[in-house]
This record gives sequence, C-alpha cells and structure tokens, in this order.
Amino acid sequence: MIDFAAATAWLEIDPDPQTRSELEALIVRAKVDDEVAQQELADAFTGTLQFGTAGLRGPLGPGPNRMNRVVVIRAAAGLARYLKKLHPSGGTVVIGYDARHNSDVFARDTASVMTGAGISAMVLPRPLPTPVLAFAIRHLGCAAGVMVTASHNPPRDNGYKVYLDAGSQIVPPAESDISALIAEITALGDIAQLPQGDDWVTLGEDLLEAYVARTASLVPPAAPRDIKVVYTPMHGVGGGVVDQVMQAAGFGQPVPVTEQFTPDPDFPTVAFPNPEEPGAMDLALATAAASAADIVIANDPDADRCAVAVPAPAESSNAGWRQLKGDEVGSLLAWWMIRRGTAPGVFASSIVSCSLLKEIAESAGHDYQQTLTGFKWIARIPNLRFGYEEALGYCVDPDAVKDKDGVSAALLIAEMAARLKSEGRTVQDVLDELALAHGLYVTEQVSIRVDDLLTISKIMQRLRSKTPTSVGGFQVTAFADFEQGVDGLPPTDGLRFELESGSRIIVRPSGTEPKIKCYLQVVIPVTGGALGQARDLASGRLNAIGAAVRTWLD
Repeated sequence: MIDFAAATAWLEIDPDPQTRSELEALIVRAKVDDEVAQQELADAFTGTLQFGTAGLRGPLGPGPNRMNRVVVIRAAAGLARYLKKLHPSGGTVVIGYDARHNSDVFARDTASVMTGAGISAMVLPRPLPTPVLAFAIRHLGCAAGVMVTASHNPPRDNGYKVYLDAGSQIVPPAESDISALIAEITALGDIAQLPQGDDWVTLGEDLLEAYVARTASLVPPAAPRDIKVVYTPMHGVGGGVVDQVMQAAGFGQPVPVTEQFTPDPDFPTVAFPNPEEPGAMDLALATAAASAADIVIANDPDADRCAVAVPAPAESSNAGWRQLKGDEVGSLLAWWMIRRGTAPGVFASSIVSCSLLKEIAESAGHDYQQTLTGFKWIARIPNLRFGYEEALGYCVDPDAVKDKDGVSAALLIAEMAARLKSEGRTVQDVLDELALAHGLYVTEQVSIRVDDLLTISKIMQRLRSKTPTSVGGFQVTAFADFEQGVDGLPPTDGLRFELESGSRIIVRPSGTEPKIKCYLQVVIPVTGGALGQARDLASGRLNAIGAAVRTWLD
C-alpha cells in the first residue's frame, strides 16, 4: 500500500533538491500505475531505516527508509542529544567521509547539527579512509566520531557509522539509546526546527600526516624492503594514503591498478566493490601477472579491509595467482606479529573466524579471546595486541586505531613478504609450516544475497525448528543457538553446528548487507608431513559439507 500523503509531506521537509525531484517523479509515475515506481515508493515509505550497531546503512533516495539528508540530520540530532547526556559541557565530535555519493553532504549536515546543539565539530579535510577517522578520535581526544561510508556495499548505498570516546564502534545498549532519541527527533516532524550552526572546524593535512607517521613507524628501520607490491583501492579512498604510508615506511611505491585507483562512487569496474566478491580482484591479478609482482594487496572502498593474493603454481587459474582467504591472512599476520616481537597481550577473533588463531597465540604464550561478530567487539578487548575477522578485517595497532585498518594491515603484509623474500621463502611456505605445527585448517563461506529480508528470517527459523542431525554425511555432535547466549557471549542471531569430523558450521545474517552467511571450517591433522593428503581430505570434506549447506539456502 502506497502512502501518498506521507510522500507528499516528505516533499515539504526535504532540503535536498535532488531527492525532492526524484520523489516528485516517483509519485507521478506511481499514480499512472508504473509498477517499478510503486514498488520503490512503497518500500521507501514503509518503516524507517533502523539505527543499529552498524549505525545506518541503506540505499540512497527519498523517504524514511532510505539514506538522505532528512534521515541523516535526524540521526545526527539524536546522536547529539545522546552525547549531551554523556558530556553536558559539550565535548567534540570528529567527522569523516569517503568518496561515495553524498558522503560529503552528510558529513557537513552532521557537523552543522552538532554545532547547533552546542557540540564542537571537526571534519576531516577530504575523503579519507575509515581508519583515519578512528585514529583521529583518539589522537584528538574526541568524545565521539562519525564516519559517513557504506564500506564495500553497492554504489547506490551509503551509511553512517558511530564511534564513542574510546575510539571504537558503538555496542549495546548505546545503539538502542541513540535510536530512541532519533525516534524522538523524528516525531517532531520538520527538521527545520532543529538548531544548526556553521562554525565547525575543517581539519588540515596535519591530521593525516600524524596517521601516516604513526602507521609507518610500525616497521623498524632495519627491516628488508625489497618487495614489489601491486595495489588497488577498488575505486575507493585508500590509494593516496597507502602510497604515503608505504613511502614513509621506506618501501617503493606500489604498482597501481590504474583502472581502479581514482575514487569513483559508481565503482565502474566491479559488480560489487568488495575484494571478497568473485571477479573483484581480476584487474589486480592481471596487473600483477604483467608486472612480475611479488604480492597483490587490495583495500575495499573505505580502506578498513585488506585482501591479499600471492603467486600460485603456474597451472592454477588467475594467471598463476591465488587470493588468500581472510582467515589465512589473519593467521599470517598473527604469526608475523609474534615473530617480529610484540608485547604480551590478547589475540582475538570473532566466532565466525578460523579457530587456528587460538592455537597460534597460545603456543607463543599469548592469551586468546573470542568475541561476537564485528570489530565493535574485538576492539574492546582489554590489552588487545592483535584482532581479526575473516571478512578481511585486521587490527594490528590497537593502541592507535581501535578498529579494523586495511592500511596498517597492508603495510605489515608488505613487511612480512619482504622479510620472507630476503630469506628465500614465501607466504605459502609459512602457511604450510602453520599446518604442520597446528593441523590444516580450511575455511569457506557460503552465502546468498536476498531481495526480501524475510527470506533470511525464514531460513534461520527453519534451522532452529528442524535442526539437521547430519551435514554432508557427517553427524552433528553439538548444536548451539547464539540467541540463547553461548560461551559467555551476549545473545546474537546465529547458529553453530559441530560435526563428528572435527568440522564446524556457523550460520548468521549479515549485519551490513542483505545476506545470510554460512561459515565452514574443516580441521585435518597432518601426520608425517603429508600435507598433500591432508589437503585432499580437507577439500573432499569441505565440498560435501558445502553442498549440503547450500541446500539450506534454497
């Protein structure tokens, strides 16, 4: 059912001529029975875009269920009320933004609302990576931070990520408290009633210089630096910053994937600007093959995630290159941080990540801790030294950036690869050594993207009510529903199946995309150095379990 009255009322309060024009056209088309316009209009005005632990994220467009200036101004006003309760004297908020459509506009609107509410606001000088914003909160001593980004989502999306004074993303109950205040603001109706100001501060390049210097300092002066890196920012904002960090740390400038180096909010060379997606790394791998590179590194568009590809046997696909899984990169970075020397502390990963990290950390005398999914949880671990999540997120300098940071991760990957090259060894050699020491851990993600979020709820409910007793020929030996609270963790929507083979499956809805994800793990002991046999066995088990899991998602 289309609420034409609500749509017409929205025209009266929307300060953006572009979204007003879009809405006017939708109303006209919907009234002459244009089904596409009717569906778009109905969805845009059914419910509201919900503020949760990822802040806001959704498609751009008019209406309360879209990302637009009205929704962002209301969210900023709700956040301002929340911050005034925490810091009656005002405090300071730092605001960053990426190069997506309207990111700069949403950042300025946020600054205007904050100053109107009596809160000092500082805006980053230009589109920059999310980890620079996370760094700025701690570096400048701010009460909170806001990053306008949709990370690796499709071009039509944008988002609004909130950090509090520790410099990490919000967790319950903060998001529900902020959401309630946003609802109060929304009930007021016209956003013109909200006080706004224009005396915020635009930060200079010295903030970025401080981030570059801190990140570059992670590599000691005596470290080898002979490494040829191919790098892509995937049409995002990481390119210039990665170049600066690499050069400040004494490495040569990476070979750019020129077709993807300049920020472009339309992401013209990829279907989805996410290095995990099939085909997203094709241009980078082709560049590497043509330039005789040693390693390929990619960031997602806001540069908080990092992907890696390494040379593979010539008979393999992708011109002799293999993209590593996030779990492999996480294990390598943990191994490297231990080898290069790190202070005693905690190594952490989320429930969906490979359990090999626990073995690597504890065998080296470090504590290990598991968290719920998301860096909002990982970054809050006391005395954290390293944290990672399988979705290409790595935290290698938690004292400076309490979030995943694809730039600092890229630097340490380059450092590791350079050291191994100087020793006549490869990244694959280290992965083999880890398998010999701890067993072969093989992981895979099976997921589907849906048009209707109810599909995800139905799948989760079916698995809860008719829990499989076997998967791919392997008996289910234990089942856990994370909604009931598991292993001392807070309740969350997720399921865990443990299988007789030592394998594991975790199923959960994505927190940032319309996806349901299944995380598979197979562990095979390696006896007598027989890695080839272990790989064959692991592949067979993973294929059988994966085929069964795919039927769950039909």
